[in-house]
Amino acid sequence: MEKWPMIRTVVVVGALLLGAGAVMAQQDVAVQQQNQMKTQGKSMYGVIGKTVKGETPYDQAAIDTAITELEASVVKIPTVFTPNPKEDVVNASFGSSQKIWQNKADFDSKVPPVLKAIADVKGKIKDTASLKVAFDSIQAKCTDCHETYRVKLK
Repeated sequence: MEKWPMIRTVVVVGALLLGAGAVMAQQDVAVQQQNQMKTQGKSMYGVIGKTVKGETPYDQAAIDTAITELEASVVKIPTVFTPNPKEDVVNASFGSSQKIWQNKADFDSKVPPVLKAIADVKGKIKDTASLKVAFDSIQAKCTDCHETYRVKLK
């Protein structure tokens, strides 16, 4: 029995496992980035947006919490989007454009205006009318980034 075919088999299997590990690592990064956006979406659309639309009753504590959580999450965007997974989350509706990593400085520059919009309304929301103004202000800054750096997958 010749040992070289056995060694070749071990090398091939090892290379396949390393490749599979790299793909899984990329998926983990992509999932982490998607979860970052989902966290923000929950605050922005699940709490604030539904209240603005009248789908849920106005709840000051819930609004204050959503604004605080949104602010805490948005500040992490540049760090969470530092690694480039080079692939999208399996079965996701939206993904990250490769433009993020081609122009990371511009991508990162979109965060301070969102944080400023949040800071400008924080503590000033007292009712549905002021919430709508806050929502529109924050939404406009989020859209600035989404138009360039988010892609619709399906």
